[in-house]
Amino acid sequence: MDKLRIGWASRDVSTDKPINIPGQFHMRISEGILDPVTITALVIDNGQDCVIFLSADLVVIRAGLLDDIRSKVGKQNSAIPVLKIVMNATHTHCGPSHYQDKASGWETGSSTAQVDSVPHDGVEIASSDDYRDFLSTQASEAICEAYEKRTPGGIAFGYGYAVVAHSRRVVYFDDLSKRSQETASGFRVNGKAQMYGNTNDAKFSHYEAGADHFVNLLFTFDSQNKLTGAIVNVPCPSQNSEHRFMQSADYWHDTREAIRKVHGDIFILPQCAAGGDLSPRVLHYKQAQERRFLLKYGNAGQVPDKDLAERKDIAERITACFTEVYSWAKKEICTELPIEHIVKTVKLSRRLISKTEYEFAVQSLTPLLEQDFCQEGTPKERLIRNSQLVAQRARFQRIIKRYETQAAEPRLPTELHVLRIGDIAFASNRFELYMDFMHRIQARSPFLQTFIIQLTGVPGPDGGTYLATTRGAQGKGYSACLFCNLVSPKGGQQLVDQTVKILEQLHEKE
Repeated sequence: MDKLRIGWASRDVSTDKPINIPGQFHMRISEGILDPVTITALVIDNGQDCVIFLSADLVVIRAGLLDDIRSKVGKQNSAIPVLKIVMNATHTHCGPSHYQDKASGWETGSSTAQVDSVPHDGVEIASSDDYRDFLSTQASEAICEAYEKRTPGGIAFGYGYAVVAHSRRVVYFDDLSKRSQETASGFRVNGKAQMYGNTNDAKFSHYEAGADHFVNLLFTFDSQNKLTGAIVNVPCPSQNSEHRFMQSADYWHDTREAIRKVHGDIFILPQCAAGGDLSPRVLHYKQAQERRFLLKYGNAGQVPDKDLAERKDIAERITACFTEVYSWAKKEICTELPIEHIVKTVKLSRRLISKTEYEFAVQSLTPLLEQDFCQEGTPKERLIRNSQLVAQRARFQRIIKRYETQAAEPRLPTELHVLRIGDIAFASNRFELYMDFMHRIQARSPFLQTFIIQLTGVPGPDGGTYLATTRGAQGKGYSACLFCNLVSPKGGQQLVDQTVKILEQLHEKE
């Protein structure tokens, strides 16, 4: 067994151009940079195998971005095994768009309309194609730098606790679709559940799932046992500032700053574990939270911006967790460990569109196609309304397309990474994965700790999308309806079983 070699690199990939910011059902054109959007690369190898982690402050990874990065890395350094690149998005809703300018939303699975499909007179919009080229170049250079800077070092690991996520799916005693004011649309089809539903409702029953407060940590050290960086794996998307029109890494920016204030200028590689049904937002304790922030962060009796206070609050908890785990994990620094990294394409059962759903999509699309673009209001207001219309059309078009093609390929192929570094393991998936699937993997894993990485990039133009449990699919609502799930709950269990099978194979080779 050869000694570990470790290399790090990072880049600021913010742009001062007026780029589209995906993550909502309307276009948001960047009005500046609230805080840096970054990519971070970490290479760990032992001479026998390696892993190349790449984390990006993006909402998802689509439009062939991973292919572009792998291609550029291969051209810069043919010795780098590009298939071992595991790229994940932190799911900030304030990252610049790398989507194709001329692709339609239903082709890419995007909930945000593309630039060329929406009238935007009076609004300058920078090319997302140009940004993708910049982003892939910066990412490939970071990977090559990290690879070339590999030096002997060690790792330590552990887990701690930090309250970051909360369940964001609210369940009611009644079916929301039967309420007179409830109308189905291209954005949601509610049943007994609703994402971010109103909890101050006489029919409010409970949250659909709990939350996960585990934080998995892997620390890296140089040959003198000095801390150089860490993977921080949190089961929660980074979306407190999700409605802003400015670029931001969201709570990960605050977290990086807070950790570095305590531990020095180290590298931080954030990973989002399964959080498809989780959120960093409190739903039923809003007044108590406002008082908390007023007393904790307020100035001259002024309540601070809610999302910024939430971010700071979260960063403090993650930093406390980081510091606590580091205090004891550093007692066991390993410099020689087995590494084995398996990359496999698995096929998962699709969430099939029924004939009734197809007919619903056809009927709903017709009036949307007949609806004229808005001509009133400011350029920004028109862009918001018109991009919502195009996005809604695209979601129904996607349903129609899926129905027409699903018989030819009832299973979705997806790239899966499963790897071990000594007594810990990592497993990837391309989805906004519901928490239960993560727990099923971790509970059956033979390794001491298993880091789940959601929203990882896959070859091809597509990516992202939710993967709901049976419980979620029965409740419906955004994230668990026909518009949101390319893979069925059955396919989710197939992902679990395939992942566990590989984990067991890796463990048996000890």
